Amino acid sequence: METTLIFRNTLTPSFLSIPNSNPKRANCSFFSSHSHFGDELNGFNLSSSQFFRRRRLFYSNSTRSSIKCSVSRAAETTPEKKSQLMRRRDIRNIAIVAHVDHGKTTLVDSMLRQAKVFRENQLVRERIMDSNDLERERGITILSKNTSIAYNDTKINIIDTPGHSDFGGEVERILNMVEGVLLVALEFGHAVVVVVNKIDRPSARPDYVVNATFELFIELNATDEQCDFQVIYASGIKGKAGLSPDSLAEDLGPLFESIIRCIPGPRIDRDGALQMLVTNIEYDEHKGRIAIGRVHAGVLQRGMDVRVCTSEDACRYARISELFVYEKFSRVPAEIVEAGDICAACGIEDIQIGETIADKSSGKPLPAIKVEEPTVKMAFSINTSPFVGREGKYVTSRNLRDRLYRELERNLAMKVEDGETADTFIVSGRGTLHITILIENMRREGYEFMVGPPKVISKKVDGVLLEPFEIATVEVPEEYMGPVVELLGKRRGLMIDMQGLGSEGTNLLKYKIPTRGLLGLRNAILTASRGTAILNTIFDGYGPWAGDIFTRDQGSLVAFEDGTTTSYALFSSQERGQMFVSPGVDVYKGQIVGIHQRPGDLSLNVCKKKAATNIRSNKEQTVVLDTPLEYSLDDCIEYIQEDELVEVTPLSIRMCKNPKLTKKSR
Repeated sequence: METTLIFRNTLTPSFLSIPNSNPKRANCSFFSSHSHFGDELNGFNLSSSQFFRRRRLFYSNSTRSSIKCSVSRAAETTPEKKSQLMRRRDIRNIAIVAHVDHGKTTLVDSMLRQAKVFRENQLVRERIMDSNDLERERGITILSKNTSIAYNDTKINIIDTPGHSDFGGEVERILNMVEGVLLVALEFGHAVVVVVNKIDRPSARPDYVVNATFELFIELNATDEQCDFQVIYASGIKGKAGLSPDSLAEDLGPLFESIIRCIPGPRIDRDGALQMLVTNIEYDEHKGRIAIGRVHAGVLQRGMDVRVCTSEDACRYARISELFVYEKFSRVPAEIVEAGDICAACGIEDIQIGETIADKSSGKPLPAIKVEEPTVKMAFSINTSPFVGREGKYVTSRNLRDRLYRELERNLAMKVEDGETADTFIVSGRGTLHITILIENMRREGYEFMVGPPKVISKKVDGVLLEPFEIATVEVPEEYMGPVVELLGKRRGLMIDMQGLGSEGTNLLKYKIPTRGLLGLRNAILTASRGTAILNTIFDGYGPWAGDIFTRDQGSLVAFEDGTTTSYALFSSQERGQMFVSPGVDVYKGQIVGIHQRPGDLSLNVCKKKAATNIRSNKEQTVVLDTPLEYSLDDCIEYIQEDELVEVTPLSIRMCKNPKLTKKSR
C-alpha cells in the first residue's frame, strides 16, 4: 500500500494507535485555530513562517468541494534502483488505522455492503470483520483481518486493524504488507486520506478534529503537500460519506472515489525474482499453516518450488500446494498471483511470520519484521489450588509450556521465558489487555493455570533505572474532574494538557504517566466518574523511575479453611468488607473471598455453620446478605498485588494468596 486511511472520531481527538517511533510524537499539543502558539512551535522543529505557511496552504484548499489529493513530490522522485518498477492501476491496498472506538469496523461493514459483497436478502450481523467470539463480546478488534471489494474496475484490498494500543504489534506486523502506516507513509512521501467518522453524532466537532489532525501532521514533520491532505466526512453506521460535514451523499461513493484517485497503486517489479513477506499466519485443520502476505515482486504460482528465508544464510526449500486471493469476504483459489496483490499460500508446514517466500534460484529475503518491545510481564504457573483438575483439560506444566510458546508463532509482540522454577513461565506483552486476551483464549481452550500480578519491564541505561511511560488521555465531565485528577496525581501522572470539549461540560485531560500507574486505573476512574469517563493510552517511551506508587489501600478477606460458604458465616463476615462469594460456594484455605475495609489482610471463617441446640426460638433471625461483587478476569488481574494470584479455569476465576509469599494477617 502507498498510503493509509486514517479514521478519526469526531468526538475524541486521541492519538492514532500507531507504533511510536518518533519520541516527540506524544508531546504534540492540540490547539484551536485561534489559540496563541508561543512555545508550542519549538516541538515542531519549524519556524513560525513555515508553520503559518502550511496552515494557509491547508485552509485555502480544505474549503474546496472537489477531491484534492495530497500527493507529495517526494513520492514522484523515486530512487534510481526503482526505475524499473511500475505501478499496478487495478489494485489499491489500504489499511484502516485509528484508535479504539473510532468506528473502523462499522465503516468496513458499510463498505462491504455497498460493494455488493453480500446478497440483498442475506442476513449479516454487525461488525462482520470481528469474527472472533472474544472480539464480539468485548466490542473491540483484537486481530487484523483481510478482505477486499471491487469498485468499478479496481480491486481494493482492505485490512481492518485493532485500535487498542496493547495490540500495536498486530498493526506493526500487518503494515509490512502494505508498506507502512502514518509515520512511515509520511517519511516516504505517500499520500494520506483522513476520514472523519461518526459525523452524525450530536456533539460532533469535525472542524476541531481536522485542525488537530493537521497539527499532528506538522508535529510529525510532514511535507507541505502531505499537510494538504484530503478529508472525507463519514457516518459509518449509516453508510454515508461526503466532502463536507453538512452535505453527505446517500452512500460511500465519495470515500471510494477518494481511494481510487488519491491512493496510488502498488509499485511492483513484475519481471523480478519472487518476493513475498509473510505478515500473518492462520491455521486450518485440513490445509495446515496458511501464510498471508503481499507479493512484492515477481509472480507466485500454485505448485511452485520456492525458497523460504529469514536471512541470506538461513534458507530452506518448499512447495506451494494451494494459493488463495481475497475476494469480497472470503478466500478464493487462484492459480497465479502477481506482484502487488495480497494472497494466502499453503504447503509450508513450518512457515513463520517475518520469513520471505522467494524465488528458488535467485530470490532474496526482504527486511524482517520489527515491532516494539513489551512493557508489561506476568508470571504463568500450573494450578496448585485444591480444586486443580475439576474443570480443566490441560493442567500440566508441559501443556502450559507448549501452548505459550505456540502463541509466539503468530504474536510477534509477545515474549515467553522460562521462570525460576520448571512450572513457571514469564509472559511479556504490550500491556495488561494484551496478556489478558491470551489468558481468556487459553481458558476457553480448556487450560487451568495461575497468573501473578502484572509488572512493568524496567531497564538500566548508564546506571540509571528507567521505566516505561505512556500518554493517558481522559475525557471526563467537569463535575467528576476533581476525583479523576486526584487519582492520576497519586499514580505519578504529570498533566501536560487540559481543555474543554464542546458545550457539554466535558474536559480533555492529557497526562504523562508511568505504565505502573495505569495498572488498575481504568476501573478506579470509572468508579470515580460514575462510569462516564473515557480513558485512552499509548506508549510514549522510557524515562527515569518515578518512585513508589500505591494502587490499593485496602487488604483482602481470606478464607480460613476449606469448605462450603454458609449464609450464617457470610452475614457476620460482610461487616468486615465487601464479599466476592455467595452462600453455597466451595472455597479453600487461602482463597480471597472479599475486600477488607481496612489496610491489611484478614482471615475469616466463611464456612461456619449455626450451632444446633434443643432450644427453639419463637422468632427466627432473618439473614440479609449484601449482593457479592462480581469481578471479571480483567478486574481480578488489576486487583491482585505482589503476594496474590489469579486462578484461571475454563469455568471459574478465583483469587488466592500466594503460598510462597505469605504475609502476616491481622
